Amino acid sequence: MAKARARRGWFHRIDPLTSVLLVFPLFLAYEVGILAVPAAYNGADLITAAIIRMLHGNVGTYVALNAGLLACFIGLTLYLRRDNHFNPRMFWPVLFESTFYALSMGALICFVMVDLLHVDPSLSLAPRGTAGGTPGIVTSIVISLGAGVHEELFFRVLLLGGTALALEKALGARRWVALTFAFVVSSVLFSAAHHIIGGEPFRVGVFTYRVLCGLVFASLYEFRGLAVAVYTHAIYDVFVFVFKGG
Repeated sequence: MAKARARRGWFHRIDPLTSVLLVFPLFLAYEVGILAVPAAYNGADLITAAIIRMLHGNVGTYVALNAGLLACFIGLTLYLRRDNHFNPRMFWPVLFESTFYALSMGALICFVMVDLLHVDPSLSLAPRGTAGGTPGIVTSIVISLGAGVHEELFFRVLLLGGTALALEKALGARRWVALTFAFVVSSVLFSAAHHIIGGEPFRVGVFTYRVLCGLVFASLYEFRGLAVAVYTHAIYDVFVFVFKGG
């Protein structure tokens, strides 16, 4: 049964609990990495700042808390695996699938911008959080992990999911209408946040590129689940920041 469920998960939308378990290692790596590279803090991260304030900046307690979360993650994984509700081997197909999307989405977006929208897709700006400089590899990786986890949680889970649900339940909108509106709003705000919060100078090409990125991530979230969206976003940012220099 576990193998059948895993195969179904590889070709259908991954359920939220499985997605959370698959994403947790990325979340924990960012939480630990932010201690070594505070400048890599992500603007959409509503969790870490609250935890640090709650713990009054006590690093030892912060580490202990994350160790406790790790222990809970291991315990839950073992429990669900025993009851055939989770197969850790799903991580590998999800990683492979996300890598494929991450390495191909840039070319697809550039095609849409150049051949269909006739907009220059140039992205020659410094990576987020670097204020005019190129970060080191460790900093770039931590920035990418934070973007993958927290930007997807905020813009896709909270903003996209919340907007679509509100339109359906409160206004009685049809599902496709609610999703279309939520896709556009969440993607535009995702792009705008890099300029408003990230402080990047506004350029039509950069703004349009990120709106299209937001639409890609929104599609992955809606049709493949949170885990695929998070890993695609993180891997894409690592590829851009580390291997292409931003």
